[in-house]
Amino acid sequence: MAALDDVIRARLDSDVALIRTIADYIIGAGGKRLRPALLLLTARGLGYEGAGHHQLAAVIEFIHTATLLHDDVVDESDLRRGRATANAAFGNAASVLVGDFLYSRSFQMMVEVGSLRVMRILADATNRIAEGEVLQLLNVHDPSVTEQRYMQVIERKTSTLFEAACRIAAVLSGANAEVETRCARYGAALGSAFQIVDDVLDYSGHTEDLGKRLGDDLREGKSTLPLIHALSCASTSQKAVIEEAIRDGGGDFRQVAEIVRSNGSIAYAQQRADVLATSAADAISVLPKTPYQRALINLSTFAVARDR
Repeated sequence: MAALDDVIRARLDSDVALIRTIADYIIGAGGKRLRPALLLLTARGLGYEGAGHHQLAAVIEFIHTATLLHDDVVDESDLRRGRATANAAFGNAASVLVGDFLYSRSFQMMVEVGSLRVMRILADATNRIAEGEVLQLLNVHDPSVTEQRYMQVIERKTSTLFEAACRIAAVLSGANAEVETRCARYGAALGSAFQIVDDVLDYSGHTEDLGKRLGDDLREGKSTLPLIHALSCASTSQKAVIEEAIRDGGGDFRQVAEIVRSNGSIAYAQQRADVLATSAADAISVLPKTPYQRALINLSTFAVARDR
């Protein structure tokens, strides 16, 4: 991870001062670095002994960071990881353009690796993420969003990059098709579980732990799994409260959160995440029994047990 950070800092350098400033601001915000960590662990778990995984892990992190920069502009967010978002600190235009810089820098770095297969995986993943963003935009302020539509969004918007990280590690390591498929399945299941828990924490977490305000999803008019489940089993009057809150992007968050809790929707969503995490752990069982494999299994537990 220290080597990864060295690559990130080196490749974020630019002679354009504002790019350096915003890049330093983003790095200073920290973050879990979960997606690149998956690539590093999977590659080592498959016996890879080179250094190319650091560059590709940095590419994964750049793509993820670019999506966050653009997301925050689209969602009009002003708080992430406990401090002002880049768009709040530097403006929407600068934030979008630096996101574009990160995308283009990641393209340069993929080409340097010299693997057409890796470039194909990353190109497809980036395109699929964009599809997920548009699907989410179509779902905003729509109380009729179903669990199926919700899963379509998170499978594209979140799971895709987890899946790509693990698949690239398998390709880099020269794994056979079956192992590559199992690694990709691990990443996809883990990514979906991770996003569902993120959405659960928006109703059950604490602002100081999450680094963002509770209820942001509701204020943005997003129907996430806890809310979708609550709508499916709430009373008529409770449904009216939720539907109005989704349409208006507001309402009384405490009242909505209580309806979500009282209908068992937090527990339902958590159980869905637990099933996905178990599926991820099963998929990665194909790897040799090493500390790297154990770490990957532990990450599937962390994804659903975390409080931030």
